[in-house]
Amino acid sequence: MTMAPRPRVVVVGAGFGGLWAARTLAGYPLGVLLIDRNNYHTFLPLLYQVAAAELQPEDIAHPVRSLLRGYPNAQFIFGRVQALDLASKSLEVDGRMIHYDYLILATGSTSYFFGVEGAAENAFSLKTLQEAITLRSHILTQFEKASDEQDKEVRHRLLTFSIVGGGPTGVEYAGALAELIQGSFRKDYPLLDFQEVRVILLEALENLLPDLPNRLREYAQRRLKKMGVEVRLRAKVKEITKESLFLDEGTIIPTATVVWTAGVRGDPAAQAWGLPTAKNGQVEVLPSLQAPGHPEVYVVGDLASVEEKGHHLPMIAPVAIQQGLAAARNIGRQVVGLEPVSFRYRERGTMVTIGRNAAVASVFGWNFTGFLAWLVWLGVHLFNLIGFRNRLLVLINWAWDYFLYERAVRLILVREKRGISLDR
Repeated sequence: MTMAPRPRVVVVGAGFGGLWAARTLAGYPLGVLLIDRNNYHTFLPLLYQVAAAELQPEDIAHPVRSLLRGYPNAQFIFGRVQALDLASKSLEVDGRMIHYDYLILATGSTSYFFGVEGAAENAFSLKTLQEAITLRSHILTQFEKASDEQDKEVRHRLLTFSIVGGGPTGVEYAGALAELIQGSFRKDYPLLDFQEVRVILLEALENLLPDLPNRLREYAQRRLKKMGVEVRLRAKVKEITKESLFLDEGTIIPTATVVWTAGVRGDPAAQAWGLPTAKNGQVEVLPSLQAPGHPEVYVVGDLASVEEKGHHLPMIAPVAIQQGLAAARNIGRQVVGLEPVSFRYRERGTMVTIGRNAAVASVFGWNFTGFLAWLVWLGVHLFNLIGFRNRLLVLINWAWDYFLYERAVRLILVREKRGISLDR
């Protein structure tokens, strides 16, 4: 007698949703294949700290193959999905055809520029390790150039750093950048007049952190202003060039650095693959996270559009993790002949750090700010990092920065961004 081959589940994307799905599926009698264009998993909640010279890229990344050790029925392919044929249940990965019985798409999101002229070409995104390294190198380059620039007008432009988007990433990066400037950079560039340095946080809405209670928003704004960050609300960006940022109301901000954290959209590949997508590029899935008309295909994480209680779920790591687990369990149910069940998100809370000793947290209905919230933020993020080595390195870097007021990763490693010289 010959045994029937095990059903094959292909998971595309080794982010939070894809990785948790793959490791859960590996516990079932299935063949699991995880595909990603990178050979590592990135802990995205700390990505901004790489861009602010607080952490090394290796501190928040972990090799995918080592994460799949101990799962004999799980494999990894390092490659990019070029095409998806839903009818034949096959993927093309770098010219190779791969067939599946079940498919989980967890390809994540990309920056969304809302049609702002020049934003895609001239703003720095903060979605990948490469982008974080590029941004860090650019920031350092501006200070190196400014330290030798005699023209005051040019120097002001080099030392003006604009961050578009007052959500968690924008707020956290503004605080981290302000601390970097007022700490290590003051010692590194003693001849610079730091009165000329500006960190500007722009938010199109009336408040920062719109999803948090009003008390927490106000605390975050006060804290940033105390750190020297210029917070501008109801500031809608109209155009971004290499040398300036233009607001709708007519203000022009001369700047060589615009960091875009204002919006994200689902991976554009989903629409090209023939999946039903919303305006923001997310796939409109069934309550079970299945793609309409394709019960063998699941979509999770930032790529999935899921509505609960009249609101779309945010594109954050906890949502992706829970969806990855739910999709894996539903496939396990299908394999044994049971119907998939609807996904329900369990909200645990939101935390945002705002520099040293300060954060806001809304956890399990409790709202608190300051040092306690900061400690909770540290503990949660350290606990959720994958790998003991990563936790140890992050803890060491945080301690070094906290006690010595010193950022150890002030290295210029990238000279170009999308073919545009950083010497701009």
